[in-house]
Amino acid sequence: MGVSTAPLARSRYAVLARTRGEARATGWLDRHFAFATVSPTVLVSLLVFGLPLAFSLWISLQGWSIQQSLFGSRFVGLQNYSDLFDDPAFVASIGRTFLYTAITVSCELGIGLGLALLLNLDLPFIGIFRTALIVPMMMTPIVAALCWKMLLDPQYGVIDYIIGAPIVWLGHPVLAFVAVAAVNIWQNAPYVGILLLAGLRSLPSEPVEAASIDGAGRWQVFRHVTLPLLRPYIVVALLLRTIFEFRSFDNVYVMTSGGPADATSLLSVYTYVTSFVSFDMSLAAASSWMMLLMALVMCLAFVVMIRRRDAN
Repeated sequence: MGVSTAPLARSRYAVLARTRGEARATGWLDRHFAFATVSPTVLVSLLVFGLPLAFSLWISLQGWSIQQSLFGSRFVGLQNYSDLFDDPAFVASIGRTFLYTAITVSCELGIGLGLALLLNLDLPFIGIFRTALIVPMMMTPIVAALCWKMLLDPQYGVIDYIIGAPIVWLGHPVLAFVAVAAVNIWQNAPYVGILLLAGLRSLPSEPVEAASIDGAGRWQVFRHVTLPLLRPYIVVALLLRTIFEFRSFDNVYVMTSGGPADATSLLSVYTYVTSFVSFDMSLAAASSWMMLLMALVMCLAFVVMIRRRDAN
C-alpha cells in the first residue's frame, strides 16, 4: 500500500506559512522598533513638559489674576509683553543677566581649561586632586549658597576673619554681584574642567608629537595643535554653561534674594518675585517666555558662528 503524502505536505505548508508570518512580523517590528521604543518617552515628555509650557504661553496672553478661575480671564494678546518692556526693573534685569552670564561663563571656561591642563599631567597624587575637584559640583546649589553666605557673614564669617576687616559682602551692590558670581564660578568651573579633561584624554597624540619634532614649543603646541583639537569640547561646555548660567537662580536667591537695591536681580529672580511675591502670573509667564526666547537666540547664534567658522 502506498503512503499518503497529504499530511506531510500540509505540515510543510503550515511550517512555511508560520515562517513567513514570523518573518513578516519581524520585518514590521524592525521597521517600527524605533518609533515603538521612543513614543512612550515622547508622550511622557509632552505631558510633563509640553502641557505646562502650553499653559504658561496661554496665561502670558491672558489678563489672569490669582483671584479668578482658571479659565475666567480675558484675552489681552501681547499686552503683558508690552508691560514687561515698560517696566524698568525688567529691562535692568536683562542687562544684569547678560553681564552675569558673560562673566561667569568666561571665568568658568578659563578656570576649567586651566584645571583640565593641570589635571592632565602625570603628577604624584593627581588622582586625589581629580576626586576633590568633583566635590563643589556635587553639592546642592542651595546648600553651597548657604555655606558661602555664612562664610561671608560680616560678624561671624571666616572670610572677614582671614582678611581682618569687617566687609559687608552681601550688603554692597557691587560686592554682592561679585560674591554671587564667584560662588557660581567656584561650583561650576570643575564641571568644565572635567569635561575638557575628558577631551584632552581623548585627543590623538600624533599631532602633538609631530609638532614637537618640528621644534614647536609648549605654547605653540597648545595654541596651534591642542586648542583647535579641543574646540568641540569647548563649544559644548560653552553652550551648556551659557544656558545654565542664563537661568541661574538658586544661589542668587539664597544669598541675596535679588538685593541689595536689585543689584543681583536677574531675570530668573524677577520672574520668581513677579509670580510668587506679587502674584502677577500673566506677567511672570510672559517674563519666563522672554527668558526662553533669549536663551534660544543665544544658542542659535553660537551654532551659526561655529558653522561659519568651520566652513571657512
